[in-house]
Amino acid sequence: MRNISMFATVSGAALLLAAPAAFAAQGHQAHHAATAATVVTDVIRDASDLPPPITRRNPETVRVHLDTVEVMGQLADGTTYRYWTFNGKVPGPFVRVRVGDTVEVTMKNADDSLMMHNVDFHAVTGPGGGAGATLAAPGESKGFTFKALQPGLYVYHCATPMVTQHIANGMYGLILVEPEEGMSKVDREFYVMQGEIYTEEAFGTEGEATESIDKLLAETPEYYIFNGAADALAHRPLKAKTGETVRIFFGVGGPNKTSSFHVIGEIFDRAYPLASITSAPMTDVQTITVPPGGAAVTEFKLDVPGRYILVDHALSRMERGLKGVLVAEGDENPQIFRPHQAADPNANDGH
Repeated sequence: MRNISMFATVSGAALLLAAPAAFAAQGHQAHHAATAATVVTDVIRDASDLPPPITRRNPETVRVHLDTVEVMGQLADGTTYRYWTFNGKVPGPFVRVRVGDTVEVTMKNADDSLMMHNVDFHAVTGPGGGAGATLAAPGESKGFTFKALQPGLYVYHCATPMVTQHIANGMYGLILVEPEEGMSKVDREFYVMQGEIYTEEAFGTEGEATESIDKLLAETPEYYIFNGAADALAHRPLKAKTGETVRIFFGVGGPNKTSSFHVIGEIFDRAYPLASITSAPMTDVQTITVPPGGAAVTEFKLDVPGRYILVDHALSRMERGLKGVLVAEGDENPQIFRPHQAADPNANDGH
């Protein structure tokens, strides 16, 4: 029996029929019910925080324990926001199983939560992806068991109405179902997810930001984020060495915007659109489109040292917090890249 220690709770698909306005009002009241003495926590998920590849070749029973917690987190410099999370981080924990595994999911909604929560795993074959089985009020634990039937990289998210509200507040993550033969070997793997934050206050306003249901429904976010906060992966860059091949598991929690994922200065040697990892990969790809609730896998070798910028190539979103950095360390490689003049460390290259 294999245990994966994580935390979360999620809501039932049947509740999708409930009136969204009622749940929107509930969430708005929940934000303002917070006490002034709330501790600000670190919600950023490090891109290197994921389990190693699975080496076993036989299916097992894997236990996944999740806990949903509502926390005050740092959204940007000088700005806080009340997140709803799996395990206190955004995105939630990276879950890793293999085809044929029996997965036992248990979830506890924290005692001090103000909302009901649940989880819908896109990797599940069954009603609601488990949402109905895991719908939990504060203090409750729920669960279900499923068989991992099809390989791929799948999104999971809270599905409690108003579903888009729960996702926008941070309740999403990825589950990888490895094929029977496992994944091909690479030197480093990273976990990156894109999301949106909808606040009443304008981007960059200091203090506690509050959610805006009107902007959420109009699909006009104030912030775009990688891994939980504005510029999170610029402050905590991905790190690798030249000569290494890296793999990025990339997903879009959304809830609304499609991503044109691109790494400035690199070309994806292999890309798996829609995270169909048993299909033949596309090769020599510059940008890959990933819809909300979707994922992709990209792989590339680092030949030249330097800083490589992760973006959604809808580049206006960079100005609202959507950028990350991959730092490649190693010896210069003038046969592949050589500036004609000495680098100016103070120069702004536009990225």
